[in-house]
Amino acid sequence: MIEFRNVSKRYAGNQAIDNLNLTIPTGDFFVLVGPSGSGKTTTLKMLNRLIAPTKGDIYFEDKRLIDYDLTQLRLQMGYVLQNIALFPNLNIQENIAIQAESLGWPRKQRVERARALLKQVDLDPDKYATRMPNELSGGEQQRVGIIRALAIKPKVVLMDEPFSALDPISRKQLQDLVLQLHKELQMTFVFVTHDMHEALRLGQHIAVMRLGHIQQVGTGADIMQHPANDFVRGFFENEHAPRPDTVQSLLSEGYGQTTSAPATLTATATINELAAALKGNVSVVVSGGEISRALSTPDLLDYLATKEAN
Repeated sequence: MIEFRNVSKRYAGNQAIDNLNLTIPTGDFFVLVGPSGSGKTTTLKMLNRLIAPTKGDIYFEDKRLIDYDLTQLRLQMGYVLQNIALFPNLNIQENIAIQAESLGWPRKQRVERARALLKQVDLDPDKYATRMPNELSGGEQQRVGIIRALAIKPKVVLMDEPFSALDPISRKQLQDLVLQLHKELQMTFVFVTHDMHEALRLGQHIAVMRLGHIQQVGTGADIMQHPANDFVRGFFENEHAPRPDTVQSLLSEGYGQTTSAPATLTATATINELAAALKGNVSVVVSGGEISRALSTPDLLDYLATKEAN
């Protein structure tokens, strides 16, 4: 478990984080989301002591971060950046294994680990292991950046807007990838993004931040159905304002479960009307001609994320 207790960070003339109290459960996929200047990246960087808090304490597994040996702390926390920063003079296999090499792993073990991780992200090691970074696409390089952070099996993976520079299709693919890796590896992921779509799609829990303060913490469904204040409500609605699609779009793509229950919406309703109807309800029955379907919040979130990638 990670816990922030009354943590503040002040730069010259700027209060970046103000009395932050936050708990990140072990094994969670936890997303920090907010506009530029909200303090989300500062919060992330305090976790591996790239930035020191001005006051307050951060605990990792019931021990203050400041009480850890810095090298030992960072060995327990993989870090994935937006600018992938692969070493251009090392091949892909060497990039993945660089931290293992610094720890003195035998070459055979390093090679086996690198090849296994390449397979795990659908990059054939026979084709990719000995390539140089400039021979890979942006999405392929980011896959390597992700598995490099996993190479020595850390307990926590920190990800700072890792997909924001990618095209929508690559972004969707890598979102799917990190969800699968999280499920398989059962590590704690802490993910920073400014994109509410991405936060809703990835986060088991989401913290919405603004001007160094937490506005709301909850599941995607909690935040969508019960926004804590006008800022959270506006942040969510503004993210979805450009979408003119109707509920028929979800039905046409196969979302929802067939039901004989009476309908409360028609297929011509807008996406925003569906989101409003789902507030406080497990599902909403939509009339789709001769057949009605029950649409749920997960159906809506998955549809929105898919549309973002197209």
